[in-house]
Amino acid sequence: MDEDGRIFIGGAETPQFLDLRRANRHGLITGATGTGKTVTLQVLAEGFSNAGVPVFVTDIKGDLSGIAAQGEPRDFLAARAAAIGMAHYAHDRFPAVPLDLFGDQGHPVRATVSEMGPLLLARLMNLTDAQEGALNIAFRIADEQGMLLLDLKDLQAMLTHIAEDASALTTRYGNVSKATVGAIQRRLLVLEQQGGDRFFGEPAFEIGDLMRTTRDGRGYVSVLAADRLMQSPRLYATFLLWLLSELFEALPEVGDPERPKLVFFFDEAHLLFDEAPEALVDKVEQVVRLIRSKGVGVYFVTQNPLDVPDTVSAQLGNRIQHALRAYTPREQKAVRAAAETFRPNPAFKTVEVIGELEVGEALVSTLDGKGVPSMVQRTLIRPPAARLGTLSPTERRGLIDNSPLADHYDTPVDRESAFEMLQQRAAAALTEEPPAEAAGIGDFLGSIFGTGAGRSRPLTTGQRVARDVTRTVANRVAGQVAANVGRSVAGSMGSSIGRALVRGVLGSMLRR
Repeated sequence: MDEDGRIFIGGAETPQFLDLRRANRHGLITGATGTGKTVTLQVLAEGFSNAGVPVFVTDIKGDLSGIAAQGEPRDFLAARAAAIGMAHYAHDRFPAVPLDLFGDQGHPVRATVSEMGPLLLARLMNLTDAQEGALNIAFRIADEQGMLLLDLKDLQAMLTHIAEDASALTTRYGNVSKATVGAIQRRLLVLEQQGGDRFFGEPAFEIGDLMRTTRDGRGYVSVLAADRLMQSPRLYATFLLWLLSELFEALPEVGDPERPKLVFFFDEAHLLFDEAPEALVDKVEQVVRLIRSKGVGVYFVTQNPLDVPDTVSAQLGNRIQHALRAYTPREQKAVRAAAETFRPNPAFKTVEVIGELEVGEALVSTLDGKGVPSMVQRTLIRPPAARLGTLSPTERRGLIDNSPLADHYDTPVDRESAFEMLQQRAAAALTEEPPAEAAGIGDFLGSIFGTGAGRSRPLTTGQRVARDVTRTVANRVAGQVAANVGRSVAGSMGSSIGRALVRGVLGSMLRR
């Protein structure tokens, strides 16, 4: 029952449609648990796919994976179709690509540390201002020295590097304490244990792979498995913000196209804003406001309309409100807030109807061709054509093997980056030969433990070890001093092991 340029949503006094020319003006789907939000999301995703618009959805419970399977006859679906006058209701399946940040239930989705950037990483790890400052310094130095930050071990290595050179960096970048760097490294370990090591790396996901269509012109539905991801809500929220930011940076301006180039559905949207600093909320508001001109529609799905900040909510022109229960003062406030966002209908009181809606019913208001919100209508949402429910493991495996992204992202790549470059520097510092003019100094110092004048008794085992270590270290130290007088003994060794050795040997000499 979809029409050219419109998606059929459901039946009311008049059929309710979503105009594709205004679908990039974003939207909001809200309602209490069990009221039908997921079905509404699937109905819209099916409509966009049929219209040739690629779709990205986050699948919190696994239910949306069924969009790739043929729908199955059910009495309540047939009854709903008859109730809203869908004479040609038929079952169907839709082209889908399974994705998973962890690579278990779909193709892996990866991003590099550099792409994520210090702002989002700081939010992901809940860093303090001082810690975020140190993280920014790490990124700055990596850029200046041409070191790629691709995965978590690259970032760990770079943080270790700036902690070792903290005194030298202070005059240029400000104070960088080792305690601050250590705190960031501990947060990175937690992030790694939560699966962050599988998200950060290469091959990085290409945004263009979200914008595929089939040969017959239908849009692919990219389904991100998020059931496990929800156990790490900060990773989930940061990933979504990164995705929006990447789209904003990558896509050209197109104004208001005849249909969107891509549509996003973000379930559990409150996780984007929970405990988010004001600067980050401002970034979300900016991206949502401006990405419309790139032809991208963003639809937030959440239980409570108050979950979305006012600055963001003001950008959401298409609204579908399922039932809300008002048992507490906060819930009553949410009902009033939801009612006030709709253009009133003189036929009923919106604030009262919100609490009376049955499962599958919703209040619907969309933008018309001129961008004006339609009068709110009490609507019975159309039944979906694809399966309601999850794919079996066998079906999911077949979907992965036959998707257009098969074998493209499945094998990780680890190319030379900051971790390897810093390792090479340390190794070069340890193997560098001292210049000729420094030769013999080590032997002179070693003679303290040798058989020179006044040395008649044989060396003990401990003395022999101390002699050999001192001779080796002293040769290296002398060579470095000759090459660069201004460098410290510890810094000349180029590794934490070398510095510990120098401190230990020289310390024992001073004590003696």
